[in-house]
Amino acid sequence: MKLRFFPYELKLKHVFTVATYSRTTTPDVQVEIEYDGVIGYGEASMPPYLGQTVDSVMGFLKKVDLEQFDDPFRLEDILAYVDGLTPGDTAAKAAIDIALHDLVGKLLGAPWYRIWGLDKAKAPSTTFTIGIDTPEVVREKTLEVAGQFNILKVKLGRENDKQMIETIRSVSDLPIAVDANQGWTDKKYALDMIQWLKEKGIVMIEQPMPKTRLDDIAWVAQHSPLPVFADESLQRLSDVAGLKGAFTGINIKLMKCTGMREAWKMVTLARALGMKVMVGCMTETSCAVSAAAQFSPAVDFADLDGNLLIANDRFKGMEVVKGKITLNDLPGIGVVKI
Repeated sequence: MKLRFFPYELKLKHVFTVATYSRTTTPDVQVEIEYDGVIGYGEASMPPYLGQTVDSVMGFLKKVDLEQFDDPFRLEDILAYVDGLTPGDTAAKAAIDIALHDLVGKLLGAPWYRIWGLDKAKAPSTTFTIGIDTPEVVREKTLEVAGQFNILKVKLGRENDKQMIETIRSVSDLPIAVDANQGWTDKKYALDMIQWLKEKGIVMIEQPMPKTRLDDIAWVAQHSPLPVFADESLQRLSDVAGLKGAFTGINIKLMKCTGMREAWKMVTLARALGMKVMVGCMTETSCAVSAAAQFSPAVDFADLDGNLLIANDRFKGMEVVKGKITLNDLPGIGVVKI
């Protein structure tokens, strides 16, 4: 197997603002793994909070020797080797994992949702994210996607939270998922906000408080009228069991958990623990988004709009049709270069 990679900056269509920062681009590294003339595609996307850079990803990928493996179907052995190279570098590991899954799916001639035994018709609607902004811009963004989506996602965690919701509600009555990005620091305030949000048609809350405040989050989740999902509190498979009781569910992101192999194990474990599951993404091309979409028929909520936020996608893959995640029948992760 031959590994190739190169940097590729993702250009956002709009300024993207969450509780702690704003940005107009996202650094990214594109990966290819070739075997017997077949190429699998992957990528590493690195928003600021992930703590990884183009240099760190490229440095990690230079350490990877896939030529020692003569069988790409040895996913467990190959990915265990990759994971063991360093303790972190999850986005770089995810890039290899995605490319390897794409390659193996192509060699099998089947998309991964079928390999996993899933029904693509059960894929949920994806949220569309509205970033923190002025009322005028929020209203404009909401109207811009009217009729295209069935559920919105709103970033909160600043002093204008209620204004954000009221602004959207002035032009839309769609269900809303809320991501506070650890922005609420008092548990009673967080619960009061959640109760107010429920009255405004919000259907779930993501990471209401700082990840270090697990006891407070557990108190909020136990009293919350809405399901509470872990995002920043969750990285990898080993974190899942410890979050039972503190959160209603988990939000799985490939760039944090090292890719599709571990993500599927996280889905299985969360279900065994009686927890809900959400699949999310960073700002990514259709490559990584389509990879995550492969297990979307197994989740309760999906936030897979990262490819729709960028202006320079390299791939065509999973599509959003009338707000719903629509998987194609292409083998692997279901993408073609454009």
